[in-house]
Amino acid sequence: MIRRRVTVLGSTGSVGCSTLELMDQAERAGTGAFEVEALTGGANIARLAEQARRWKPRVAVTADPSRLNELRDALSDTGIETAAGDDAVVEAATRPADWIMASIVGAAGLRSAWAAASTGATLALANKESLVCCGPALIKRVKAGGGRLVPVDSEHSAIFQVFPHEAPEQVERLILTASGGPFRTTPREALTGITPEQAVAHPNWSMGAKISVDSATMANKGLEMIEAAYLFDMPADRIDVVVHPESIIHSLVEYVDGSTLAQMGPPDMKTPIACALAWPERLAWAAPKLDLAVLGRLTFEAPDEDRFPCLALARHALAAGGIAPIVYNAANEVAALAFLARRLTFLNIAAVVADTMEQMMGSVTLPDHGDACDSALAIDTMARRVAETVVLRLNKAA
Repeated sequence: MIRRRVTVLGSTGSVGCSTLELMDQAERAGTGAFEVEALTGGANIARLAEQARRWKPRVAVTADPSRLNELRDALSDTGIETAAGDDAVVEAATRPADWIMASIVGAAGLRSAWAAASTGATLALANKESLVCCGPALIKRVKAGGGRLVPVDSEHSAIFQVFPHEAPEQVERLILTASGGPFRTTPREALTGITPEQAVAHPNWSMGAKISVDSATMANKGLEMIEAAYLFDMPADRIDVVVHPESIIHSLVEYVDGSTLAQMGPPDMKTPIACALAWPERLAWAAPKLDLAVLGRLTFEAPDEDRFPCLALARHALAAGGIAPIVYNAANEVAALAFLARRLTFLNIAAVVADTMEQMMGSVTLPDHGDACDSALAIDTMARRVAETVVLRLNKAA
């Protein structure tokens, strides 16, 4: 039986909910036993309170200070401590736990993931921005604290499971798979009028709105390339992307002897979460089974970087290094949220990223002193301001 003392940062989001659902399934099946230290969420107080009543954490935290009284009222008869604000989320991340899920979406999750990295716990990382913005420093911080970082993205989990961690020199290449999103076969000229509703309708995965937009633009795959480079200490020219519409092979590792190992399974985020939750063991749960005979065939194709320029922009950011990955991430987040708010067209998401990178590259450098997280957040703030001005300009020109 898997036993863990758990904290879930971002428990009310897609990955956080899946984590708690998986824990519940494992407890009901008698294969897991979990004690919850802390749950943190955003504005969905009803969901956070429901989760807190089920798991009885020592503390429940909302990142929104204006919702503290609402959370207190919802849990007034439980004895559960309540808190609110970004600092309270960070404090929750430092509480004693065996395993911490960092699943707060966007740069908002960077400070808490950074705090959790020093605790000695296993850090299950679903927050892309933490790696993209300060990956090498974050990995070093986890190791220095005596913990272990286990990736939760399905692609990086796949690589993690078949990667020779004790002999990385045996690896020739990493191959990330991409579903291609909802517009894989849509001609570029037809992307002009794409709506947010169309962009978030992912064909294979159930994800939050912003992540779904990133999948539709393939910006997510660009972020994953940067993450893979840091996680597995792999140069950019040895990381490839292949479009695999069925989303059955989640990524591959090619070895120097010509062997290629793949991790496979139906598209379900609970699978990589289960891997991270139990690692280095395996958690038995009611996982969906892979039936290759029913599936029939697997298909692959090269990504179209003309149709999806965010992927090429990420390659450029990874090769440039320095502030480039931070700027890429910040500009993409601003642009994706502006698109969801109908302030930007779908095709202009990439335009915002390209323009912001061009304006900042060469004029701003990453500080070489102080805390890596603070430095990354400073660059992130600057990039967001520049990206917002680009959004406004493009919006006026539309």
